[in-house]
Amino acid sequence: MRPKKEPTRPLPAGPRPTGPKLWSAPVTALALVGLLVTGCSSSTSSSSSSPSATTASAGASASPSAASSGSNQLQDDYQRVIANVLPSVVQITAGDSLGSGIVFDDKGDIVTNAHVVGTAQKFTVTLANSTTELDATLVGSYPESDLAVIKLSSPPSGLRPAVFGDSSKVEVGQITLAMGSPLGLSSSVTQGIVSATGRTVSEPQSAGSPGATIGNMVQTSAAINPGNSGGALANLASQVIGINTLAAVDQELNGSAAPGIGFAIPAATVTNIANQLIKDGKVTNSGRAALGVTARTYFNAEYQPAGAVLVSVTAGGPAASAGLQPGDVITKLGDTQITTLASLTTALASLTPGDKITVTYQRSGATKTADVTLGSL
Repeated sequence: MRPKKEPTRPLPAGPRPTGPKLWSAPVTALALVGLLVTGCSSSTSSSSSSPSATTASAGASASPSAASSGSNQLQDDYQRVIANVLPSVVQITAGDSLGSGIVFDDKGDIVTNAHVVGTAQKFTVTLANSTTELDATLVGSYPESDLAVIKLSSPPSGLRPAVFGDSSKVEVGQITLAMGSPLGLSSSVTQGIVSATGRTVSEPQSAGSPGATIGNMVQTSAAINPGNSGGALANLASQVIGINTLAAVDQELNGSAAPGIGFAIPAATVTNIANQLIKDGKVTNSGRAALGVTARTYFNAEYQPAGAVLVSVTAGGPAASAGLQPGDVITKLGDTQITTLASLTTALASLTPGDKITVTYQRSGATKTADVTLGSL
């Protein structure tokens, strides 16, 4: 199938531009805002202690046959993971846009990014190693976490639902394989490692994206390009540990791609949101912290951003219960300085419902504090 043209998107991992101009295809810019380490801790998984990693560390002391054996073992590991996971990764066409998705269950539900589906209600889906286009419709979309679910109208037999891993066991250094349709090249695989965990990343606003701020993202060095959005980031245990979503650009290089810096929404977030969309068609428990306020950026007398001023406070919500009122200007959330609405959103994305946090704010020129138990977005 000929790759389709997409409208301009500020998400390098999103639907691909017209191609296949592999060298000159523009990678539309991602604004990387408020990149924070949120202190996610994790334990060792099988992929970080594979025999191939041990053999590779032997260096010059290993015999040629041992080095060859280690290389073959790693190659075998890659091929095993690809054989297990790639059949679960699909290509999605939404109007003039093209992205990727992951088979979620044997009923035909497919999870992907909200910015892949955009405002479309109907889609065509191509399974791995197939040229047959299957019709699908929207089940539900949750742009706040950039996730959506679509469903095949006539699911074929033999669908291969992906196995999702435990996000708490993702560790820096684990080998990752990114699978999807970069630049329209379906069923493509790139490799790298987990570069960091617990990242909080904000997408820029556009016609296709509300500018979601997503916490606990997995950073990977596996190449993520336009068309990879919604595809799988897998570990060596053949588990999907995240959905490929974003890639960074280097503003000092005129917005060209920053090699080896991509981000995936963690599996725990994916399964939580997808299960709710499939069951109810909407999300009632995002797992994301909220103050229960509407706010905007506050500018001081020098016209500099100096906080987030509360426009409204939800009655009975976390902020109201702690005594905050419309007109209060939040300047700190815990130890994090708040200068804009975006910085407040980013700080909240690193927290979870039920957390207790001290909010520092200004009211009528006086600095005050309030202890708030965060609710759910």
